[in-house]
Amino acid sequence: MTKYIFITGGVVSSLGKGIVAASLGRLLVSRGYKVSVQKFDPYINVDPGTMSPFQHGEVFVCEDGAETDLDLGHYERFIDTNLSQINNVTSGSVYQTVINKERRGEYLGATVQMIPHITGEIKSRLTLASKRNNPDILIAEIGGTIGDIESLPFIEAIRQFRAEVGPQNSMSIHVTLLPYLPTSGELKTKPTQHSVNVLRSYGIQPEMLVLRTQVPVSKSEKDKIALFCSVNKESVIECKDLKSIYEVPLYLEKQGITSQVLKTLNLEDKPADLVQWADLINKINNPKHELTVAIAGKYTELNDAYISVVESLKHAGFQNDTKINLKWIASEEILTDEDAKAHLCDVDAIVVPGGFGVRGIEGKLKVVKYARENNVPYLGLCLGMQCAVIEFARNVAHLEDANSTEFDKNTPHKVVDLMEEQKNIAGYGATMRLGSYPCKIAPNTKAREVYGSDLILERHRHRFEFNSEYKDILTKAGLVISGTSPDELLAEIVEYPKNDWFVACQFHPEFKSRPQKPHPLFDGLIKTALKKKLS
Repeated sequence: MTKYIFITGGVVSSLGKGIVAASLGRLLVSRGYKVSVQKFDPYINVDPGTMSPFQHGEVFVCEDGAETDLDLGHYERFIDTNLSQINNVTSGSVYQTVINKERRGEYLGATVQMIPHITGEIKSRLTLASKRNNPDILIAEIGGTIGDIESLPFIEAIRQFRAEVGPQNSMSIHVTLLPYLPTSGELKTKPTQHSVNVLRSYGIQPEMLVLRTQVPVSKSEKDKIALFCSVNKESVIECKDLKSIYEVPLYLEKQGITSQVLKTLNLEDKPADLVQWADLINKINNPKHELTVAIAGKYTELNDAYISVVESLKHAGFQNDTKINLKWIASEEILTDEDAKAHLCDVDAIVVPGGFGVRGIEGKLKVVKYARENNVPYLGLCLGMQCAVIEFARNVAHLEDANSTEFDKNTPHKVVDLMEEQKNIAGYGATMRLGSYPCKIAPNTKAREVYGSDLILERHRHRFEFNSEYKDILTKAGLVISGTSPDELLAEIVEYPKNDWFVACQFHPEFKSRPQKPHPLFDGLIKTALKKKLS
């Protein structure tokens, strides 16, 4: 029978519940348990696909095309397991399902209510995730902060579910903040006590507390919290701020979190195999080299908008014993070639990530031009590939005013155009080309060199594509199409072979990178940049 761990948060939002869930998953996997992680988000959107990156950060895409919360990216990276639509549940998707059932008459005329219908649907998502993934342990993270009205249906569903599966088959972990007052040099425990009291008022007594803190928590403070919150002293776990999120699993392990969890769930505390993870942390903390990588985007005010790109660059850095220093470039601020030079003259590599809409596009094109003309290692992702094609068409193939129809419907040269399958789609939610698709790699290319394969699978999230009508013109001018769909109708990867590394892809390789297995395209970028710097 699957065991369940429910993780809630208190005091403030953005505590890092997702990292705690992912870290605990890593520790359980290291003991040989099969783990799956599920995120419950209380917003009414069906999924985050239509939400602004400024509002919610990155939209993470799973193999099956699910547009999900960015925490699923952390889960996949830490437990090294591909997740799916069932692992991301929102209030909107739950309400939509219940309303659709009501419209079809599936409730046989009953009055549809929060209890039992909404809570029943939430519980069914837990059961479905268990049946589909068949994990030994399912970790379910509840978004938001305890006390928020939006998350109450999820909390009530958890209360019911825990009563149904029995006390030894589930546990509650509450993540809270211990505010530190530097003027008095004190950690304050009262907010945690109040937060636990709110959780108790909903019928849930947590078996474990994870305390987020800036400074170490003394034994006396832990004992006080355990006493007032009715939690075993051994189950009050400190999680202080660390230099890297990848240090969190080992930090929690030292405090015995996994042993306490397994004891609570009546599971065997098997020996942990964390040697490789410890080696990873050693590499992170003792880099031999250093590189500066520019990320030129339109959502740079919120770094979470590009969180998978950031982590993928770090993974490639770990692999190459290199610290990656990020330089954020707001593409709207690049108005001239001189602006591009001023912002980019000190960087070792450049990444242009995905995005939507015309804002900042001309700045991205100038960034691409600078990378191409100055042989700065370049990696374009989705929109970053489309910008590479547009820039090449304008400045190398001399197709004046070439553009994407996303930005200029009247451009004389539609080198990037709406995909044929997208032309009759009216809505926006979950209607793009989404999920994993095969890509055929051409021989004697950078892509073939780094992938070491002639066929790969990569995740997509786009509506526009390279216009194949311009294939001959652009390839004759020197652009190489190194990756295509198996039918060769869709250009997936383009390269400029005159440069050491100028590679751009229509898909999102950042979604498949892992801390111990960096994605080949990011690894190729960093290897090339490091070689150039050291030569």
